Amino acid sequence: MTLTLPGFDLRRVPVADGVTLTAAVGGSGTPVVLLHGFPQTHLMWRHVAADLAADHTVICPDLRGYGASDKPADADGTAYAKRTMAADVVALARALGHEQFALAGHDRGALVAFRAGLDHPQAVTHLALLDILPTLDMWDVLHGASAAVAFHLYLMAQPPGLPERMIAAAADDFFGFFLDVWTKDPEALPADVRAAYLAASRAAVPSFVADYRASAGIDVAHDRADRDAGKQLSMPVTVLQQDWGAALGYDAAALWRAWAPDLCHTTVGCGHFMAEEAPEEVATALRHLLRR
Repeated sequence: MTLTLPGFDLRRVPVADGVTLTAAVGGSGTPVVLLHGFPQTHLMWRHVAADLAADHTVICPDLRGYGASDKPADADGTAYAKRTMAADVVALARALGHEQFALAGHDRGALVAFRAGLDHPQAVTHLALLDILPTLDMWDVLHGASAAVAFHLYLMAQPPGLPERMIAAAADDFFGFFLDVWTKDPEALPADVRAAYLAASRAAVPSFVADYRASAGIDVAHDRADRDAGKQLSMPVTVLQQDWGAALGYDAAALWRAWAPDLCHTTVGCGHFMAEEAPEEVATALRHLLRR
């Protein structure tokens, strides 16, 4: 049985030809969609979603390729483009009766949310992005030995075959490594939640790799085309992230300001899994965003 959010309904919603997402839906009021990251599921929002559901309809899907959502094959390299995954999110919200919604994403979900904000500004009213840089900027700031911190990006960027076999051969070790080293407070990921993440990840190796591979190819092309055209996020944007700029030598707020003129950028002191390590801080930031 899927571990999900207490008090939320778990729904299966078709969003594209042959693709259905599983989403937890709860609360009432103006809609907020929350997108999880790697190597997780919608369960990562359990604290923040419960807080926001007091005033909002909260929609927490598993992204395509993750958790209990469908995992289509990536025949042509577009199935896990962030443009494709962003279209899933807009279709999900529409199917649930919402033409417009606020959107927050963490990690991979934040990359999907970023693309949704650029591609669907008429649908996304407010945008929150947790612990990422846009794909194009991410590759630009990784260089030399410091890039070793992102070894998984390079591994999963390789052509189909070897990355999938290597990860599948030691799946729990691979995914567990990130759950361990990216967390400053291990108690934020209790045993049942950690086990749920590992089980879901173990069952989704090909789609995980396809998601990351897209970020070394088609996602870069989409970001570069938008940057060259001067396209920006038109809605209020909140970014929460660790101080990776200090570690890797870049000005994170300046990079974000180029994409988001209406920006609130905050550096946090918790680990990567901030919705679980500092849920009150995240919920407060989201509530502040929704008032802008």
